Amino acid sequence: MPENALLTTHRPRRVYLAEPNGYCAGVYMAVKALVWMVQIFDAPVYCYHEIVHNRFVVECFERAGVVFVDSIDEVPEGAPVMLSAHGSAPEVLEDGEQRAGIVIDAVCPLVAKVHHEVKRRAAKGFDIIFVGHEGHDEAVGTMARAPSNITLVEPETGLAGFKPRDPGKVALFAQTTLGMHEWEAIRAEASGRYENLETSRKSDLCYATTNRQDAVLEMSAECDLILVVGSDNSSNTNALVRTARMRGAAAYRIDSADAIRSEWLEAADVVGLTAGASAPDHLVREVLDRLDPAEGWSLFRVTEEDEYFPLPRGLRSLLGALVSTVRIGFAAPSNGTGPLDYDRRVTATDALAMLESFPSGEPALPAAGLLGVHMVGESVADPGLVEDGHLEE
Repeated sequence: MPENALLTTHRPRRVYLAEPNGYCAGVYMAVKALVWMVQIFDAPVYCYHEIVHNRFVVECFERAGVVFVDSIDEVPEGAPVMLSAHGSAPEVLEDGEQRAGIVIDAVCPLVAKVHHEVKRRAAKGFDIIFVGHEGHDEAVGTMARAPSNITLVEPETGLAGFKPRDPGKVALFAQTTLGMHEWEAIRAEASGRYENLETSRKSDLCYATTNRQDAVLEMSAECDLILVVGSDNSSNTNALVRTARMRGAAAYRIDSADAIRSEWLEAADVVGLTAGASAPDHLVREVLDRLDPAEGWSLFRVTEEDEYFPLPRGLRSLLGALVSTVRIGFAAPSNGTGPLDYDRRVTATDALAMLESFPSGEPALPAAGLLGVHMVGESVADPGLVEDGHLEE
């Protein structure tokens, strides 16, 4: 029994780990991008809003000298700033470019797609229904793309308060992290009300959102209890809890293994475990150790993910220029490759582990690092769970 196993009168017989779970491609991109900013620039590096909605990730960056702000006015003139993965209002980007030394926009490409759809329909005079959660960073950034044309609709309230100027010109879009059942309900209501309703040709919901919810839907039928690892301000994490409960399973969100309550397990013979799209892998491993199921655990696989989002364009340009400068300055031979060529092999877990090895406040990346040494090498297994001994049945 692991040293940190939960002391309870009932030990789960079996644990199913949803696959996929945890980090998505957008989080990989954003986390790696902010790690590069910390490596390139002296502390502090500023980030507009939390880079992703996970307490552990945010605290890890704070220890490395990143300062998270809710207003560009909090960024000193000339300082480097990154914009979060959830997307920002156009005026935030404009203000940042005027105030900061360099601005890197780490918006998830799937959020940017929704921004594009909203702007395009607004330019055509459509009234836009945006289904999302008021105050969420993604909703705020999307609403700012067409403030005079767009109305926020909470999934729980439906379309009761929406009144278009022209019922023949209505468009419907969604926050990428909604619950699928919530989105489907609003879409059905809107389709029934507006005959010429326009939506995105491809679903606005993030692939990672739907994949993780599909896994929870199927897994809930086999489990007495569902545990979801993730922070309380993570929309997709909370959607996983609601999805499991909708299926009739007892379900709870936990920040880490320490949040598990022994009474949850008293009647739980089989436990299902998953994690939101911004939850680090090691937190999942710690929960598995804490549960310590009598018959072990196995993957509950519904699909495989191989999506990859490259680093933000502005950061790629900066890295390319730095690599060229370092090679010229050190008369280093060029083998035609650089850190960007290896980016696909580097996980967010690799990047964060590297980040914690550098003391806060010091320039973290020597010249060799810019040539790819630090971001290359043998990649840490990701997530490293199957290799722990309990393979799929």
